[in-house]
Amino acid sequence: MINKLIEKSRTKSPWLYHLNAGSCNGCDIELIALLGPKFDAERFGCKLTGTPRHADIVIVSGPVTQQSKDRLLRVLSQVPEPRVVVSLGSCPISCNVFRGSYSVVGPLDKWTHVDVSVGGCPPRPEAIIDGIIKSIEILKEKRGVK
Repeated sequence: MINKLIEKSRTKSPWLYHLNAGSCNGCDIELIALLGPKFDAERFGCKLTGTPRHADIVIVSGPVTQQSKDRLLRVLSQVPEPRVVVSLGSCPISCNVFRGSYSVVGPLDKWTHVDVSVGGCPPRPEAIIDGIIKSIEILKEKRGVK
């Protein structure tokens, strides 16, 4: 009984971890703008955490570069299961204008499973909120909470 209550409350307040894999910071600025009073993404219960060990949802921005690939994989291995990975912007989806660069080693889904993709360069805040809501629903399904 108590375990169901704990799981349900954990699902109501997912913690987000933001990981920059070599972006130009356009997506990062839009993500941080969501936490301000205008868009207030925290009304959905989500909170930005400083460590991947406490995260439920990982938001990755930027194309995966040679220098960030090992760090990305190490950080993702530290996030407890079940986890949801969200690609933020066009760069982790298709590498965008950085495709073919000497330091870009591919899109994010080449290295890990991506649950939600939010497109745009940079994506609109409304699209990011929609992606976060979808990731919360996927997290509920993975945990088996109704």
